Amino acid sequence: MSQKIKLDRKGFEAKAYKNSIDTSFKQLVPPPPPVEETITIEDFFELYKTLFYEIPADGEINSHKFIIERSTEYTGFTEEKDQDIQILLDEITSLREELLTTQKELREIQTNNSLPTIEESNIETGTQVTAQPFNVGTSNVN
Repeated sequence: MSQKIKLDRKGFEAKAYKNSIDTSFKQLVPPPPPVEETITIEDFFELYKTLFYEIPADGEINSHKFIIERSTEYTGFTEEKDQDIQILLDEITSLREELLTTQKELREIQTNNSLPTIEESNIETGTQVTAQPFNVGTSNVN
């Protein structure tokens, strides 16, 4: 019982072999991790402008209040700084009011105290008269 088995061998030419059969080891190499799409800062703000009115005002997450709280934590801006700014603004207002009062007093002094005429002042004819600076609004009264 012997049987003859005829074996045929099919072969490829060298060029045809490389074009027909994949010789890389893709099955043994794990696939690369998926690339996440990143957006630029400009893209973020364009999206923010587009979604601005769709974002809820209040909420623990995904709200305008959440954005404000996170940004405040990051920048370090606190209510105390806001209070400090208000104190300084109040002081500026007070100083402006004081300046205005002083300017009014100066005008009153200038309009009420006109320079005396030569006859009233005992100044001899030919004497050169110059104005002397003086401080208005300060008092050295003890």
